[in-house]
Order: sequence, then C-alpha cells, then structure tokens
Amino acid sequence: MNEEQPHVEDRCVPWSDGMQLLKDAAEGKHFLPTGLEGIDTLLGGGLRKGQLTEITGQSSSGKTQPKDMRLKRVMSSIICESVFDIFALFEVLDRLEVSLNCKVTNGSNKICLLIIDSVSSLLAPIIGGKNSQGRSMMISVAMILKKLAHKHNLSVLVTNHMVAGNGAPKPALGESWKAAPHIRLMISRDRGSNICTATTLKHTLLACGRHMKFQFLPS
Repeated sequence: MNEEQPHVEDRCVPWSDGMQLLKDAAEGKHFLPTGLEGIDTLLGGGLRKGQLTEITGQSSSGKTQPKDMRLKRVMSSIICESVFDIFALFEVLDRLEVSLNCKVTNGSNKICLLIIDSVSSLLAPIIGGKNSQGRSMMISVAMILKKLAHKHNLSVLVTNHMVAGNGAPKPALGESWKAAPHIRLMISRDRGSNICTATTLKHTLLACGRHMKFQFLPS
C-alpha cells in the first residue's frame, strides 16, 4: 500500500461549473451500441462516449452480456491486458493515457472503448478494514477512468459484483464507489430462466428505475 499513487487533483475532469457539466452531458456525446436491443434502449442508445458506465449483477446474472456482444463485433481490433492488482491497473491506465495522447498528437486515435472486467475484483481487496488508503486509491481509479473517458471521448465500461445487503443483494464497493459511475445498470436473472432483467440505478439524462428484459445467451 506504500507504492506511489497518481495525484488525485491531476485526474479531475476540468468542468468549471454546473452549466458546463450540463452542456457536456447533453451535447457532443455519441453512443456505442452493445448489440443487445433491450440494453441499448434502456441506455438511450448504448454505451455513452465520454462517460463511465457500470454494469453490476450476481454471478451468472448476464451482466457480461453487453460486454461480450460488443467484443464479438470487434474481435480483430482488441488489445487485452491481464491485470491482477490495483498497482498493475494504475500502470496500464498510465500507459493507455500516454498512448492516447500520442495518437491525438498524430491525429490517429481510433480507440473508442475501454472495458475493465471486473473492477470489483481489483478494488475489493484494498478497501476492507479501517485503512483509508485503499478507499483513496479506489477514488483515484474512478477519477482516472472518468478523465480518460472525457478527454478522449471513450466509452468506459466496468463490471461489478453483488454482495449481501439488508434483505437484498447490492452492488459491491460501498457508498464511496456508488457516486463514481455516470451510469449504473443492474442485471438480474431468475434461477432456471434465460430471461434477464436490466434496471437503471443511475443515469445522467434518463430516469432511474426503468426496466428492460433481454435473453441470456450462454457463452
């Protein structure tokens, strides 16, 4: 936990006021369709460029379906990185930012989507107990992802798992992470059924609590 972290203030998205934030949310943002009509309808068109989208759900709920469908359409142009801890993630994100900055300078940026599957597997081990440094690192990750999305007009998609709550499962990583994504989508599936239900928990432009069903497609 003593390794050097990126400075949080260097990772902030450069909005000056609420009106600029509203204008940025409403204008100049495009979508990447997931290939799942129900999900794209629920999200208002697909994965929104310039924003961080989280999909959460229990194991085998179908939460990776939007990611898998999108990947099948672009398999020939995917770059994969194996990351097993938070420090490796910081290194990968730093390399990505350098690469994106170079591509912008050369006018050749063709990267449009960043996926982390799953962000909770990297963050959960560092935020347990009373150690505040882990939570600080979690917030740093969120700020880096949102800055990359905004600065380079990327769609950033992360998956999260569910944990036991008071009466019903809830997304992992707690209240500190809850505010991080621009959009949160929860996917559930009844035992023995191949029909999934997607519910918007948070959205910058659309009403929360909206539902849409789609068919589970086994890998």
